Amino acid sequence: MQAAGTQAGIVSPPSVVADGRLARTTTKERLARIGLVRDWDFLLHLPSRYVDETRIVPIDSLAGGSQGQVEGEIADVQVVVRRRRQLLVRLRDASGELLLRWVHFYASQQAQLLPGRRVRALGQVRGGLMGIEMIHPQIRVVDEQAALPAHLTPVYPTVEGVPQAWLRRRIARALQDTTATDLLPAPLRRSLDLMEFGAALELLHRPTPQVDAAALEQRLHPAWRRLQFDELLAQQLALRQARARRRRHDAVALRGDGRLTRALLAALPFSLTADQRKVWSEIEQDLATVIPMNRLLQGDVGSGKTIVAALAAARAVESGYQAALMAPTEILADQHYQRLARLLQPLGVNVTWLGGRAREALRRTALADIETGAAGLVVGTHALIQEPVRFARLGLAIVDEQHRFGVEQRLALRQGAATPHLLMLSATPIPRSLAMTYLSDLDISVIQTLPPGRHAVRTKLISGARRDEVLRRIRAEVSAGRQAYWVCPLVEDSDEIEAMAAVRMVEQTRSLLPELRVGLLHGQMSAPEKRAAMDAFAAQQIDVLVATTVVEVGIDVPNASLMVIEHAQRFGLATLHQLRGRVGRGAVQSTCVLLFDEPLSEQARARLKVLYESNDGFEIARCDLRLRGPGEFLGARQWGLPLLRFADLERDAAWLDVVRRTADELIEQDPRSAAAIVQRWFTGATQFLGA
Repeated sequence: MQAAGTQAGIVSPPSVVADGRLARTTTKERLARIGLVRDWDFLLHLPSRYVDETRIVPIDSLAGGSQGQVEGEIADVQVVVRRRRQLLVRLRDASGELLLRWVHFYASQQAQLLPGRRVRALGQVRGGLMGIEMIHPQIRVVDEQAALPAHLTPVYPTVEGVPQAWLRRRIARALQDTTATDLLPAPLRRSLDLMEFGAALELLHRPTPQVDAAALEQRLHPAWRRLQFDELLAQQLALRQARARRRRHDAVALRGDGRLTRALLAALPFSLTADQRKVWSEIEQDLATVIPMNRLLQGDVGSGKTIVAALAAARAVESGYQAALMAPTEILADQHYQRLARLLQPLGVNVTWLGGRAREALRRTALADIETGAAGLVVGTHALIQEPVRFARLGLAIVDEQHRFGVEQRLALRQGAATPHLLMLSATPIPRSLAMTYLSDLDISVIQTLPPGRHAVRTKLISGARRDEVLRRIRAEVSAGRQAYWVCPLVEDSDEIEAMAAVRMVEQTRSLLPELRVGLLHGQMSAPEKRAAMDAFAAQQIDVLVATTVVEVGIDVPNASLMVIEHAQRFGLATLHQLRGRVGRGAVQSTCVLLFDEPLSEQARARLKVLYESNDGFEIARCDLRLRGPGEFLGARQWGLPLLRFADLERDAAWLDVVRRTADELIEQDPRSAAAIVQRWFTGATQFLGA
């Protein structure tokens, strides 16, 4: 590849802001923040759009609303004051004159724009009082012999303090210095009708004027298709390498004698659903091998994941090993502890609690039981992975709501002489396209059906102006012997956000419904206060529990039949669906009321419409993915996975099966090329993926 033409002569603003903030960081540091370190990082930093500087048009051919590039001689330069200082430059060619106007300008720009100097001006044209003009055009000082560039000029995403001209020169050097070897076997590339990799890269950075610029900017050109395919392939290869590395570690085979698992199943007041039996069989097979299980169990709210996790813990204990369950909040961890203790302690399993705020005497006892092995199942928060917790024989680690933990936190439970099996739970159903791309290093089990007797929760959309209707509905539910949640987005009132705070809502509800018992639950309360509030609600000593989203996961009160969500338009789809799942857990028909403020934004209207029309967690997840994108949906920073920059899961769904097959073939037939593709695309990714 040849170096691209230099960008000398472009008038650019200084790269240091007035207060000197950027001066304290180097260009190298600023670029590293957006992942530009190696030559390959710069080569894969592709333009967001292009500017056509390959043609000069006469000034008299310009019309308002058009864009063009003209070349001429500066006839006049003025600085005028019209409410603010403006720089006016009159440019003349053989066909006419054009006014160039700067409302913001630098002394360095003014110094270059001298009468008699020849320049090229590129920009958007508009009509003005003084004729046609360009506002803040791109200017290049030239001479009579200056050649026009042969390629469209790329415009790259950048950071403050790194001008386009510098970035173009750096990428041009990388193009010249780096050999873009095509790592796909030629027969495979031809069978998929893909461009050669180096040619695709060259075209994207330096397209000729004949190339369809609109197709490039919309990422529909065959050159983009090649890079999108390679990006998906690199991710699949990286995740498969991670799976292979994990499989090189030995786990303990948890085969057990079936004593505890059979007793647990016999003690349940219900039979497992077909889905529960299926996923338990998959987990049971994993636990029986010395290859560490790395399985994600996903199921909609109320689908019965906890029972399956209890069976897995029982299998570990009956095999002579310990199990640990880690949850992201004390409320959720405590709910798990209460439920698992009721299930397993009558069978002789010592279920131990370890939270970050446990009393010191209880904490010392718990730590001793964990270290000696007396604790069969340990339930807690991130306190489980902190010093001085030492397990005697940890055979199984269960992580609930795993997307709320970072990579290091999840992996910390796996430290030790033997690698424990890992079971991750998620109540957020994950669309197939995400599972195939981001989670292909995991085995995935899905519970899709709800237990018998569960009714779909009815959802109602009610404007905040009709609050009296909601109060009447609460009275009716309580008079029928049932209970209600009222969820608010804030703990206390905020001057910046006009949202009903939980603290004020408690006071208001008590005044409007004086005959009812109203309680309060939010994340800023101490652990004993939160536990007391939940215990009182579960014991039906509270009629209406006003809460923040701390009740989003893990709360199970079958008698609660009404969920009211204040300012529902402020919550995301996943949170709304999780909150709705706190009711409908008993035998009676339950209702979720979404109280919204008007006017609604288009996006808020779309979210509420999805929830109103569907109770299907997978359909809601697919809509959520479209609205939020994969990174935010999965919590990609917590997963630690490289995000897709060029591929689009919805648009490129047809590629996914092909990419998976290609990844398997490359790993088997050409592992060196597979490793090189990962290294090309993901700086530092192999270090994480080998964890």
